[in-house]
Amino acid sequence: MDRIDHLRIFLRIAHCGSFTQASVQLGIPRTSVSLALQQLEARVGVQLLHRTTRRVRLTPDGEALLKRADTLVAGMDELEQQFRTPHASTAGKLRVDVPSRLARRFIAPALPHFFAAHPALELELGSNDRRVDLLQEGVDCALRVGTLPDSSLVARPLGQFELINCASPAYLARHGTPQSPQELRSGGHEEVHYIPPGSTRHAPWEWVARDKVHSISLPGRAAANNVETYIACALAGLGLIQIPAFDVREHLAAGELVQVMPHACAPAMPVHLVYPHRRHLARRVQLFADWLHHLLAPHLAQRPPSPAVGVSVPL
Repeated sequence: MDRIDHLRIFLRIAHCGSFTQASVQLGIPRTSVSLALQQLEARVGVQLLHRTTRRVRLTPDGEALLKRADTLVAGMDELEQQFRTPHASTAGKLRVDVPSRLARRFIAPALPHFFAAHPALELELGSNDRRVDLLQEGVDCALRVGTLPDSSLVARPLGQFELINCASPAYLARHGTPQSPQELRSGGHEEVHYIPPGSTRHAPWEWVARDKVHSISLPGRAAANNVETYIACALAGLGLIQIPAFDVREHLAAGELVQVMPHACAPAMPVHLVYPHRRHLARRVQLFADWLHHLLAPHLAQRPPSPAVGVSVPL
């Protein structure tokens, strides 16, 4: 291993807080990880990590090195890429995290085209519907839907997913078709409650009017924390739902769901690709980001952001 390799291993240990996790993410034995760290510490002449039986943490010298090492490693990656021939394939393994619904509907079916264009790339696609820690888990980039929390991550906006209101014909036959949000309460309507991941409370019913977000709490006997179940409950006639339009397009075309109140929809959900803050972005991440943007573009609205909203609607 050379010095840059030692720094790469140090960065992975620092971000994971674990020698074992670093070895798994790098695909090398744990003994090699430990040896590389020992050699790096011997070269710089200081202790970089405090080791315990459960976790490792940076020493003050380790903190100082961490601030420089990421830039150095990224700069070397960019330098190597600069001197490759124009026709050389970008190689390496890419770890990506995306919402499971998007992985199944769009990304996985299109991967043969991605690999045909970039045969030297490998892709590990995580889609477990939880917000992963990109640095700790060694993820190169992640697709995020909804309002982003404050963080040090770099966010590339891709567009917005439009939301629609819909219900099954059976539900509308029983309760009538609402023409406005004001009729939802007066008409005795119910919704299928959606509980966002990590929350114990369901999202309110929302709509935009005069550039402001309004919300009400509707009754509902069914609740779901998974979008597949959420849609299934609507198909069963259990209530109204608010859902990305692309997610129910087939059900609408088949007449299994009916759109209602098209002029009183919830705010569109912003879509971003996020990646760890670094000065230089790896070429393989740039390639995937451009490919993903092109793949999702037909399903995204390219408009100014909708008014801010507290809770993201399901995806």
